[in-house]
Amino acid sequence: MGAPLTPKRDVVWIDGLRGIASVLVVTAHICRSLVPHLLSPAMSDKLPPTLFQLPFLRCFVMGRASVAVFALVTGYVNSLGPLKKSRTGNADAALSGVAKSAFRRFGRFMIPAVVATTFSWLACQFGAYSIAHSANSAWIRDTSPRPSASFAGAFYDLFKNLGTTWIDGFNAYDRIQWTLTFLLKGSMTTYLTLFALVYVKPRWRMALLAGMYYFKWKSGDSLVGFNVYCGILLAELSVDGDVTDFAAAHPVLQSVTSASAIFLGLYFCSYPEENPEWAPWSKSLLHLGHWIFPNGVEYSRYYPGMGADLVATGIMFNATAKKILSHRFLCWMGKLSWPVYLLHAPLIRTVLTWVLFGASVRPQQGKDQNGNQLPPGWLPIANTWVVVFALPLFYVFLYRVAGLWAQYVDPWCTNVTKVFEEMVFRDDAKVEKPLLLS
Repeated sequence: MGAPLTPKRDVVWIDGLRGIASVLVVTAHICRSLVPHLLSPAMSDKLPPTLFQLPFLRCFVMGRASVAVFALVTGYVNSLGPLKKSRTGNADAALSGVAKSAFRRFGRFMIPAVVATTFSWLACQFGAYSIAHSANSAWIRDTSPRPSASFAGAFYDLFKNLGTTWIDGFNAYDRIQWTLTFLLKGSMTTYLTLFALVYVKPRWRMALLAGMYYFKWKSGDSLVGFNVYCGILLAELSVDGDVTDFAAAHPVLQSVTSASAIFLGLYFCSYPEENPEWAPWSKSLLHLGHWIFPNGVEYSRYYPGMGADLVATGIMFNATAKKILSHRFLCWMGKLSWPVYLLHAPLIRTVLTWVLFGASVRPQQGKDQNGNQLPPGWLPIANTWVVVFALPLFYVFLYRVAGLWAQYVDPWCTNVTKVFEEMVFRDDAKVEKPLLLS
């Protein structure tokens, strides 16, 4: 028999993990803008790698593992409470909580995205992306929208993109919002799974969750699918007394296994998005993928997803790693992860682009063989020192703006959701029923 469940468990480390994932997304997009060669494991198949093209170190400039972490955290956080209630005999209370959380998730997920898109739309219509259109950065140019042709057309474009964000994942005013439909789907997958399994015995529930992980793995759902189920399974393990007792009784095995999982996970997270055949270490992973992954899948999604799952599993059973991630600075970053995710791309294309490219002049390209004047080249970065000083200040500015968002915009979005909830919920659903503790 496992130890009795404690009323409150140490889950602060999840906020720290989410904080690191969010800042790595920002870093990945900046690197994609300024140093896109880091997407490959070397400068070419004939040249050696630079420092941040090496395994492990390249995790600092890779963003795909962060999306996997967000999916995993979605499964973990949204299932932890209901699983605790289910294990203490409060399955009805768990179902009630899941139903309300599933409804509220739409408002708390979609309304902030609408606000962020509207801000980016306003910036676009007032010409804030004009420098980005000429910057010597393919990612910045390709993701920077142009003003609409007319006043009425501007509003049509806004509402069109607010819809397509959730229909097909396209948002011209913030291209990175394509992930939001998948993350919302991950939340709904979590709630649906809890509805189906809340009355199942814990051991059978863990077996079924493992089966769903395998199913998502084989079906090619690498973006959020198996990561969400990993999060739910980790939540189940974290509240299982037998599992925690076994880990506590074997500290050496626990330390070695968890450290190995973190090490191997970071190695998998290092898998490059482009040209994996250019380096021996990534080429070996490419060959391994032919054996362990389903046919036709994108290895640069599967490896970071599998790596994120291993890292999170290792952290959960490693007291030192959890203590590090529970540091208040990392937890503060985790609390701001949602506004940072929504705001960083528009701010890269405006504020950071103004600073890095705004003082430059487009170079003249001369004339072609027929004597016609060629269009000027792209705006270069002002100079290296501008980058050195601008990037740290940009992170400070970004988190300051995210803090203001969390202080003013997030509460407003929550209140809007509550108002709608009051309108549509039945009266008996608005009252929280007392839990029957066994």
